[in-house]
Amino acid sequence: QVQLVESGGGLVQAGGSLRLSCAASGRTFSRFYMSWFRQCPGKEREFVAAINWSGDSTYYADFVKGRFTISRDNAKNTVYLQMNSLKPEETAVYYCNVVRYGNWDVGIGSWGQGTQVIVSS
Repeated sequence: QVQLVESGGGLVQAGGSLRLSCAASGRTFSRFYMSWFRQCPGKEREFVAAINWSGDSTYYADFVKGRFTISRDNAKNTVYLQMNSLKPEETAVYYCNVVRYGNWDVGIGSWGQGTQVIVSS
């Protein structure tokens, strides 16, 4: 079992930036594939970005390519999501989760509380 705690959300104006953090517990964290997801108001949870265990391979949803960057620091048991050029429609609760190779868009662990991001226009 891995425990995940998201943080770093907040209020930001359109075009601004935020960096989200996902702190994880567990001695095997460095071997986990991780993804970020988000749930916009009135919409289903959707995949945002994924990263492999070593951090040398990343995958992004088309709508964030070139603007968001996923990274990880295994020494700190933490995954990050740097979000630049944020748009009002990206207001959402952002979540992280453990994922399986080849299924980056399916969280297999328990869902936490997420962190709220509000982008003002």
